[in-house]
Amino acid sequence: MKQKFRASISQEGEWLIAQCIGVDVASQGSTEDEAIDNLREALELHFTPPVATMTPQLCTLEIEVKAA
Repeated sequence: MKQKFRASISQEGEWLIAQCIGVDVASQGSTEDEAIDNLREALELHFTPPVATMTPQLCTLEIEVKAA
């Protein structure tokens, strides 16, 4: 099944960042085409069901978040 997604493109330093709108997936590339191709691959991986080869371990992370 094919589905369409929208993406925003922005620049961070030397990288172009492609971020999917509506799905929390992003990727980067040195050109806009590369960033979009990498985002396409990341989305395909995101929607591919996982195949566990071992039992996953869960952990809790604690980080300090500085307010902007």
